[in-house]
Amino acid sequence: MTVLLERRGGVAVITLNDPARRNALTIPMSARLAELVAECEADPDTAAIVVTGAPPAFCAGADLTVLGESREEGLRGIYAGFLAVARCSLPTIAAVGGAAVGAGLNLALAADVRVAGPKARFDARFLQLGIHPGGGMTWMLQRLVGPQTATAMTLFRHVPDAAEAQRVGLTLSTVDGDHDALVQAAVDLASATTGAPKELVLSIKRSMRATAAQTGHDDAIETELAAQLTSMDSPAFAQLLAEMKARISAAATP
Repeated sequence: MTVLLERRGGVAVITLNDPARRNALTIPMSARLAELVAECEADPDTAAIVVTGAPPAFCAGADLTVLGESREEGLRGIYAGFLAVARCSLPTIAAVGGAAVGAGLNLALAADVRVAGPKARFDARFLQLGIHPGGGMTWMLQRLVGPQTATAMTLFRHVPDAAEAQRVGLTLSTVDGDHDALVQAAVDLASATTGAPKELVLSIKRSMRATAAQTGHDDAIETELAAQLTSMDSPAFAQLLAEMKARISAAATP
């Protein structure tokens, strides 16, 4: 199988698994990635997703033989996998242990958070291949690193390594060690969501998407207020409040 699914507690780990081809995306691989993301979303026991690639690469982009023969339908087929990650209702983390190139960079950008191994590098490369960036890369990249770094990466063949990626905000952190250590670090980070009510996790992610598109503080306040009131009416919050009151009462009893 060229795309694998493993569950570690409440965290799903999806791995591109074609290392001999550096995990280059084909249309069937992208379709399978999208299927597994949907499967995880439908699973009530899955709280978050980690996406990674079998070493040595994270993902070398779209398979060039497929890309060269593609028109709109084929391109959209390649997009399907990373767009499923971008549109996922669950929190997502990309564990980038090697090169993320072209569409592979898009896959990394599509995740909510990126953590990198020491051999990670982030290579747009579209210009060098003689094709225009696709899949919303320019929009995703500029939102993360700003127009200057995005322009350097897209037009001037600037390829950040792990250290620079963290410095410019492309990644959250760099994990020393091998690929297994990187994936486990991503799982550990994602595990913070596994003990929380799933609907609350989904609601917070929805709100973050909504407020990211808003320009005023007052609009964000109203977006959050409705969701906050809903969460306060939930059984999970009522139980937490009751437990807290019980602890306070017990502590006050002589």
